[in-house]
Amino acid sequence: MHRLKLKKLLTSVLTAVSLMCYGQSNNAVEQQIENLLSQMTLQEKIGQMNQLNTAGLTDDMKGQIRSGKVGSILNELDVQTINELQRIAVKESRLKIPLIIARDVIHGFKTIFPIPLGQAASWNPKVVENGARVASLEATASGIRWTFAPMIDVTRDPRWGRIAESCGEDPYLTSVMGEAMIKGFQGDNLNSPSSMAACAKHFAAYGATESGKDYNTTWVPEVQLREVYLPPFEKAAKAGVATFMCSFNDINGVPSSGNRFLNKQILRNEWKYDGMLVSDWGSIEQMIPHGFCTDLKEAAEKAVLAGVDMDMMGYAYINHLEELVHSGKVNEKLLDESVRNILRLKFRLGLFNNPYTKERTQMPYYLAESLQKAKDAAIESVVLLKNNHSVLPLNSSVKSVAVIGPLSDSQADQLGTWCFDAEPEHCITPLMAIRETYGKQVQVIAEKGLTYSRDKSEKGIEKAVAAAQKADVVLLFAGEEAVLSGEARSRADISLPGKQAELVAALKKTGKPLVMVVMAGRPLTIPKETELADAVLYAFHGGTMAGPALADLIFGKAVPSGKLPVTLPRMVGQIPIYYAHKNTGRPASNITLIDDIEVGAKQTSLGFTSYHLDAGDTPLFPFGYGLSYSTFNYSDVKLSSAVISKGETLTVSCNVTNTGNYDASEVVQLYIRDKVGSLIRPVKELKGFEKIFIKANETHTVTFHITLNDLAYWQADMVKRPETGEFAVWIAPDSQSGKEADFKYQ
Repeated sequence: MHRLKLKKLLTSVLTAVSLMCYGQSNNAVEQQIENLLSQMTLQEKIGQMNQLNTAGLTDDMKGQIRSGKVGSILNELDVQTINELQRIAVKESRLKIPLIIARDVIHGFKTIFPIPLGQAASWNPKVVENGARVASLEATASGIRWTFAPMIDVTRDPRWGRIAESCGEDPYLTSVMGEAMIKGFQGDNLNSPSSMAACAKHFAAYGATESGKDYNTTWVPEVQLREVYLPPFEKAAKAGVATFMCSFNDINGVPSSGNRFLNKQILRNEWKYDGMLVSDWGSIEQMIPHGFCTDLKEAAEKAVLAGVDMDMMGYAYINHLEELVHSGKVNEKLLDESVRNILRLKFRLGLFNNPYTKERTQMPYYLAESLQKAKDAAIESVVLLKNNHSVLPLNSSVKSVAVIGPLSDSQADQLGTWCFDAEPEHCITPLMAIRETYGKQVQVIAEKGLTYSRDKSEKGIEKAVAAAQKADVVLLFAGEEAVLSGEARSRADISLPGKQAELVAALKKTGKPLVMVVMAGRPLTIPKETELADAVLYAFHGGTMAGPALADLIFGKAVPSGKLPVTLPRMVGQIPIYYAHKNTGRPASNITLIDDIEVGAKQTSLGFTSYHLDAGDTPLFPFGYGLSYSTFNYSDVKLSSAVISKGETLTVSCNVTNTGNYDASEVVQLYIRDKVGSLIRPVKELKGFEKIFIKANETHTVTFHITLNDLAYWQADMVKRPETGEFAVWIAPDSQSGKEADFKYQ
């Protein structure tokens, strides 16, 4: 009985803490916020809304903090400096309000995990959560309590450099992975010194940017906005993400930093979000070149009227809000609401009770358990796309390997984009790992062939071919340098850069088995290279432990289990290409490709259906695709009923058997289709997945539950609801496989 009472008490306490930390406002905290707000001058309110990049311990910075003109500081990493800045804020400023120290910590701080797109390829939320937790433990030790992640922009354009920071093309997968990242960053209690405030960015539709160019315009119908681009953000809000960030782009002519529809109607009114909204770097000021504002004063006015709480490095608020309030163009009550959101974050982070960072003699960087989690993440992020004649894993008959390619031994490039605090010297490359772990098992012959991914000199290719001729198997590490993806790193041509295609062709001519490992920040168009290679592993940029992960996969100590979080096109002209497309009135059929057209063929000879003459209608590899060293059989799909009604749940199950020789993990995916709707529905939509480990020759039954919410969609009247009718359901290994089963909702 006593134990039961104690358990109930503990549950109540944890619930109260959770409510305080994740969005349900605590009355005591709200009262403290109101008490502070009532004492603040207009200038002090505006100061809380001002975020500045670090300037160190300059007299100017000290003075601004002392006078209450700074609410948050970016990019300061020295703990002693941070503590001194905090001391000035809480001891020498009039109201003693602490600062929030912020930094971009995207896929690791010191121990770097795979890029987010790679982590999404794991289809394992725990991998994502672990990566964010390690990043939080390391970054908070340096005084950082606010990070600008996760980036949960759904994108279907691999030309966009920031696809590397995304979780791919699907709203559901992105929602699940984004929530896991939030949980990792924020921990169980946001006020723990080892927790960081997460930030859902970029709000919104940044992944829909035209031509895949960064900062570019978007034109997104509201139905598509709500159906594709907003679900991950709504999920993040419900998961208690501490902050949101505006996107750089305009949406239908209105930049996000001045977008009342997004920031007021949806975020605040519909989702009831009470966290803090920050601009992106200078995005308020950038409404001027957008052509939305004439000057910085008007930009400040439109941003604050749109509900942007904090100005990141734009100087719009600090320079113009006071005048705007005095002139009557901006009601001071709007500033009060923003300041409430900022103070609420500081209370939730526990900064009023403990603004300082513990100064340590030894930092928690590169801990053994952190490196192991990074390696596990890298293993699970790799997707096996091809494995002819079971070239992989290498068996005992292989006595020598040629390790070739510009990414075979590039510590910095395997880290990937947007990891400012990474230390490449701590990275273990594929060449290093193969030599260290498997060097006694096989002779390792190393020859890069190309010194870096964009190398256009063919001088080294001859040496690479000579090395390949001496080996039993060729391991080619191709791809793109880290600097070629990320912010402002859009590419119109997403094929292998430099002379890598020529390197692949030359190595193929040796007649040796060719294993191609692609390390990149985006999907690349590699149809010819894939055809030439005997096996293909798509590894993205795998971080600190990419080398050991790839070595273990190549030599069979680990089994690939990754699945594509984004479609791989055959050629750039297919973009956008994604699995959840709508059907046309003339779906592709009787496809005749360009080289098969007879000379002199009549205009009507090919029929009239929807496809490209030079690419057909299918991608190189579809969303959700990925092979294993084992094989899996899906059978006995069962539905709990052929008909469901309002309030009922449909149970769908399937037997998955490991029919191969390896114990392995498989990602089982659930897709549905609403066959007829008042608005045309996608041919398939992901509604669930489960990653399961199955021993060889064993069978697992996987069960999913479909609710009416899974059947609902946003309709023309901007109401989300299901429609009665016929539905199809698939349990499958990818988005283009599986046997269809049908049911009705009536």
